[in-house]
Amino acid sequence: MKDMIMDLQDPAALPDPTGRVTVVQTHISIVFVADAFVYKIKKPVNFGFLDFSTLEKRRYYCHREIELNRRLSRDLYLDVLPVTLQGTTHTLRKTGGEAVEYAVWMKRIPDDRLMKSVFARDEITENHLRQIAEVVAGFHAEAAMTPEITAFGSPQRFKINTDENFEQISRYIGITVSKKQFQGLKGWTEDFYRSNQSLFMERIAHGRIRDCHGDLHMEHICLTKDLPIFDCIEFNDRFRYSDTIADIAFLLMDLEYRGAADLARTLWDYYNDLAREEEMDALLTFDKVYRAVVRGKVNGFQVDDASIGEEEKEMAVLTAKKYFELASSYIGI
Repeated sequence: MKDMIMDLQDPAALPDPTGRVTVVQTHISIVFVADAFVYKIKKPVNFGFLDFSTLEKRRYYCHREIELNRRLSRDLYLDVLPVTLQGTTHTLRKTGGEAVEYAVWMKRIPDDRLMKSVFARDEITENHLRQIAEVVAGFHAEAAMTPEITAFGSPQRFKINTDENFEQISRYIGITVSKKQFQGLKGWTEDFYRSNQSLFMERIAHGRIRDCHGDLHMEHICLTKDLPIFDCIEFNDRFRYSDTIADIAFLLMDLEYRGAADLARTLWDYYNDLAREEEMDALLTFDKVYRAVVRGKVNGFQVDDASIGEEEKEMAVLTAKKYFELASSYIGI
């Protein structure tokens, strides 16, 4: 893996030779950022909820990523490219050799127009929020709804997600989450299921369980004219098959994580006007807690990632702690 990362940082190894290639790593991906394009390779990991452990699975999910993301960013995702060996050197240029990895090939979006970047410059406007609400509400209204998808809205099916979260987080107690936070969040979540069975069933009856985005936060929205929203969940359908409120709750939580509760309220108001949600405060809080816990979990996973340095791990721990603090604040822990 290290040899491949080094090789693909050479511009000559890419279809678009460039003066510089930057590498960005997450807990599941290695991303090579060139001048005009981006190449994303999936790490050979298996977290239970995500399984990229074989080359064939990584190839399949590369194609799945393109298919699903074209729903909200039609022109951004281009193709799946094989990584091959030219002698002993990895390359993404067509050589006719046997594939040793696969990469999702995308156009590079302007970093300065990412929602998180625009926010950092304090340039988010009400017009931005209105446009985001329109795109997301329109997407939710048209998103697929089948009996298979709808079944994931039941409390028993959705509880699989939250149970899995707490099981996987438990090993990080004392590292990214305190014992008090863990027990409080877990107990509150279980109580919510017991007290709100009818609410989940009402959401199913009203057709609110759809094939959503699943990872709707500020790093995945580009504030250009066509407003591409990208990088949805491709690796596990049950994370996309959810209540539409769970989808928008991720973005609201992300704004609140960054200290922008006022923007979150404005966005929710615009979205709510279009989606016609009523008296959903309890469910919205539940979903924001869920999303904050997920972000705390996945950042915590980097503690065990041998491919990143100690400084990056320390930053990941601090980020995870902040998400768990936000989740706890929603319920008064």
